[in-house]
Amino acid sequence: MNKYDVVVIGGGPAGYVAAIRCAQLGLKTACVESWQTPAGKGALGGTCLNVGCIPSKALLDSSHHFSFLGKQAAEHGIQVDNATIDVKKMMARKDKIVKALTGGVASLFKKHNIDWLQGHGHLSGEKQVHITPNDGSDKQTVEADQIIIATGSVPAGIGQAEVDNSGPIVDSTGALALAEVPAKLGVIGAGVIGLELGSVWKRLGAEVVVLEAQDSFLPGVDAQIAAEAHKSLKKQGLDIRLGAQVSATKKNRNGVRVSYQDSDGEQTLDVDKLIVAVGRRPNTDSLGAEAIGLKLDQSGFIQVDDHCRTNVSGIWAIGDVVRGPMLAHKAMDEGVAVAERIAGQTAHMDYDTIPWVIYTWPEIAWVGRTEEALKQDGIDYKSGTFPFMASGRARGMGDTEGLVKVLADAGNDTILGVHIFGPSASELIAEAVTAMSFDASSEDIARTIHAHPTLSEALHEAALAVDQRTLHL
Repeated sequence: MNKYDVVVIGGGPAGYVAAIRCAQLGLKTACVESWQTPAGKGALGGTCLNVGCIPSKALLDSSHHFSFLGKQAAEHGIQVDNATIDVKKMMARKDKIVKALTGGVASLFKKHNIDWLQGHGHLSGEKQVHITPNDGSDKQTVEADQIIIATGSVPAGIGQAEVDNSGPIVDSTGALALAEVPAKLGVIGAGVIGLELGSVWKRLGAEVVVLEAQDSFLPGVDAQIAAEAHKSLKKQGLDIRLGAQVSATKKNRNGVRVSYQDSDGEQTLDVDKLIVAVGRRPNTDSLGAEAIGLKLDQSGFIQVDDHCRTNVSGIWAIGDVVRGPMLAHKAMDEGVAVAERIAGQTAHMDYDTIPWVIYTWPEIAWVGRTEEALKQDGIDYKSGTFPFMASGRARGMGDTEGLVKVLADAGNDTILGVHIFGPSASELIAEAVTAMSFDASSEDIARTIHAHPTLSEALHEAALAVDQRTLHL
């Protein structure tokens, strides 16, 4: 039986980063990963690199370019007549990007002498992992002083719309591999995944209807930002129907008929394809948790303490299988922190400064508290906003929708939250995260010189606005 200092179960962002950091710290490390490509080859990177973050952003980028040619290029003096999209070629580009990045992780494993054990791993003892190889060869068991569980998450489903991914009802994985642009596309769920995938296919020419069971749009987002985003997405042509509870679906020769209930009663919607995007759930079903007494909560999440320790000595859990947001960057940082704790170092995770991003266009990004949360908790605050319409760089780009919002403590001016709806919000939010990590005040950002002309000046001006002294509005 092979013996390791650390065995990581799962090769997604949490797992592969944890394995790399463990190896960097001199620990003999193995990573168990069962992912296989459609061609039957093993791949690292988990959902994020294979059928999540990376391929979705590749398609978002391709669809954004196509939409620009048809709707904005003429304003720049660029004349493009009858632009068409080759979906097969677009998908091939996406697949090439995925292959390069997953191959890159495999190369990093070789560089750091990490053993990649290809197959499904489950716990067979407090210090043992049982592996069923992908290639059908004999099962094996490895032993480790420490085990890190990083098995990620899988798409959640609903009984009213059974996913098959080979027919008209697909989940996020199937939505990233459609062979053609559907004439009419239905999406169940107006969350991050539903809005991003709906945006891709809307830009490429599909009529898109999004059915959201909740009465409010993006309830976790600052209400002012969510309202601006809702208005923009509707203007782009996304038909977002709130308070629409799906009751049944029926496949037919033309696609799917969706039955749903809203404030006007029972409704039906006929679509060519239907994406079920109702969130994700922890991937712990076949982990073997019960056999060793590993505690899970009612939703299937592994219970951990503030340092990601489970109730079983020597076993840790990170990423989507534990509490907190299901975000790749949160998972990666937990992987680093746990590796360092195993090596005897002191590690820190600041869960209050984890950034969130929704990759629509304009993008939505935020960190910290929303205005509604501050009001609910009775925290006295100040607010400053600045619209991209007043940004010289945004005007030059032709992307003037949206705003930056800074929330600061009314007493000591500490930044409590930053919310952005606008171009490149995913990049701009990093400055806010850095500032909040150092307990900066809005005055600190206001006194920081920002290059001109840049989009980052909008954050600078929003910080100035907290003290009612914007310069360009």
